[in-house]
Amino acid sequence: MLNTSSKAEILQTKHHFDTLDGLRGVAAISVVIFHFMEIIFPDPTQNFIGHGFMAVDFFFCLSGFVMAYAYDDRIEKMGLSTFFKARIIRLHPLVVFGSILGLLAFLFDPFGGSSDVYSTGRILLIFICSMLMIPFPVMEDRFFNLFGLNAPSWSLFWEYIANIVYALILVKLSRRLLLILYIIAGCWLAYVASSAGSLLGGWAGSNFWDGAARISYSFLAGILIFRYKLIVRNKLGFLGMTLLLILAFLMPANWGWLAELVVVLAYFPLIIILGAGAITGLAAKSICKFSADISYPLYMTHYAVMFMFLNYFTTYKPQGMLLTSIIVGGSLFLVLFAYLTMKCYDLPVRRYLTEKFRR
Repeated sequence: MLNTSSKAEILQTKHHFDTLDGLRGVAAISVVIFHFMEIIFPDPTQNFIGHGFMAVDFFFCLSGFVMAYAYDDRIEKMGLSTFFKARIIRLHPLVVFGSILGLLAFLFDPFGGSSDVYSTGRILLIFICSMLMIPFPVMEDRFFNLFGLNAPSWSLFWEYIANIVYALILVKLSRRLLLILYIIAGCWLAYVASSAGSLLGGWAGSNFWDGAARISYSFLAGILIFRYKLIVRNKLGFLGMTLLLILAFLMPANWGWLAELVVVLAYFPLIIILGAGAITGLAAKSICKFSADISYPLYMTHYAVMFMFLNYFTTYKPQGMLLTSIIVGGSLFLVLFAYLTMKCYDLPVRRYLTEKFRR
């Protein structure tokens, strides 16, 4: 059994890759803008950031790299119990908070909604499943999202699965075996992309297993990048890497599933390789830190606003400068709210749970 000093040593955070940290926030903000725009333009060919949903695949690849970097050399020492507790402390407070926000927005949406069609018992069951990360795609008015109260939780569900598989299996495998799994996952992803016509799936009951294919390939790619030390030193910096990442999200929607597949199979891993080796200037370090700090809170709290915006947009149909102001102002508000959530809720809760765990 670990003593207090050993636990404290294990729970210490390793060195950060500043540019990759910053790109996490860029991807999260891109997701927010994408969600605003897909409500306004249901036709993806009219959406200037029509591939913003692919930020999730970037998250998955980055997660595999960071997981291997952070835990490959110490998970055996810390033990599975400590590992899982550390991951729950890191991830679950915002799962709970996002579920609460989603419930409040569902019940008290000032622009409409359909809470009256659900019984109290059904709403309570949906809420409990959301809190416990149990997929429950029963809300027809919310497109049968796996998590109707907080749609982005679908990717967190697969993140949890990936963490479990990593700790139980992947961390023990040789690079050769990981390569075999990586190739199989790539073939599976190609099949999903070609059969579905897109890599957008994974968020609903009807495309549930598409999410498994998406995280299987990208998570393994991230692990292999670390295991093979595929880090290329460069002077692109945070700004250069941001531009390269955003190019993927701005890719025209009519380029089709094959272009999406190439981006996920090759381009995002290249972004990780270059981002891990990018030299970040002192001025950019603080931007990267802020970007990283707000990324997860932003991702897990923004969707409560999206369904309210959908009801508002459907009812009032704002146009022109008013609509632009709402999107810009709404995005800035969500970033600020994410920062406050991080400062006032996420960090204090994680600090409390970590100290309790150490004791």
